[in-house]
Order: sequence, then structure tokens, then C-alpha cells
Amino acid sequence: VMQGRVHAYEGYPLSEVTFPTRVLGLLGCTALIVTNAAGGINTTYKQGSLVALSDHINLTGSNAALGPNEPRFAATPAFGQRFFDMSEAYSPQLRALAHAEARKQNIPLAEGVYLAVLGPSYETPAEIRAFRTLGADLVGMSTVHEVIIARHMGIEVLGLSLVTNMAAGVLQEKINHEEVMETGRHIEKQLTSLLTALIPQITAASTS
Repeated sequence: VMQGRVHAYEGYPLSEVTFPTRVLGLLGCTALIVTNAAGGINTTYKQGSLVALSDHINLTGSNAALGPNEPRFAATPAFGQRFFDMSEAYSPQLRALAHAEARKQNIPLAEGVYLAVLGPSYETPAEIRAFRTLGADLVGMSTVHEVIIARHMGIEVLGLSLVTNMAAGVLQEKINHEEVMETGRHIEKQLTSLLTALIPQITAASTS
């Protein structure tokens, strides 16, 4: 269990951003849960919503799989290849488990597409309008590179986003980082409860 992550906007190269994912994969991890705070683009979301990721759009300008392809990362002949499939970046099976558990706990869990930018500035209203046109429901500054590397290694991924704020221009309000953090603290118990119940189920599913 990792306590947070480092981000490309902090100046870390992507090889360091994704190094923990590589380590987890080489230690035998077969399923990975990634969480993030995100801005809501989809107007059906509210501040504090939890969203299971169905897909992502990488607009960070780079890809963590750049460089020489390392054969040690190949879990099976189907994974670890130079050109690898991303059609199911986020596991439908793990997402189904998350939805079932959320219903059991009466926790609203939406589903959506996450768009990643480099950051660290928040997006402009014009950018958010463009992202909505591209099909994005959420926007953030993390996650996609870890997911790319996880899929390169054949690791199944469940992605969960917490909508800590509505993105620029969705509401006629400026984005305040302290309010973003406060929303995260407010919804922490729900997310913790969901993950505590999900982890044993995912472990069972990934070893069966």
C-alpha cells in the first residue's frame, strides 16, 4: 500500500513517477487500485462524487513507456511488448466488483473517462470546453502513466476518482486548492470503507 505518489508536475521524470508500479509488478502484483482527486467536467457530477474510471485520455504530452523496451517486465508473452494493447486500460471485471460493493454500502459510484494534463496549473474554461468535446468526464494531473505501465506489465487496474471540485467554467467560481483538499478529507471515510471491502474481493478475483 503506497502513501501517495510523486507527480510529473513536481519535476520528476516519468521513469521515477512509475518506478513504484514497476516494483509492484516485479513483486508479483496482478491487480492495482489507483485513486486520484479530479475536477468534474461532466455536469451530472457533484463536488464529492466518486467515479469509477472506464477509460482515459492522455494529454500530458508524453508516455511512460518511452525508451528501450525492457524484456524483464514481460509477465507473459502477451505483455511487456514494445507495442501493447490499451483497449481495456481499466478492468471491466474489477469495475463491476466496485459497483456491486458501492451498491451494497449505498455509496453513489458514477463511471467516466479521465483526462490527464501535465499541470500544475488548473485548466482554463476554454480547455475544459475542449476536453468535454473530446469525451472527458474528469480532469486531473496524475494516474495515466502508472496505468500505462501497469498494463504494459499485464496488471489489471481499478481506477477511482474523487471529484474534489468542478472544473473551470463549469460553475461560476474560482478553483480554491484549500477547498479541494477539504472535499477530499470529507469523503475520505466513504472511499476508505469502499476500498477496505473491495481489496479482499479483488485479491480473490485476481488469484482465482
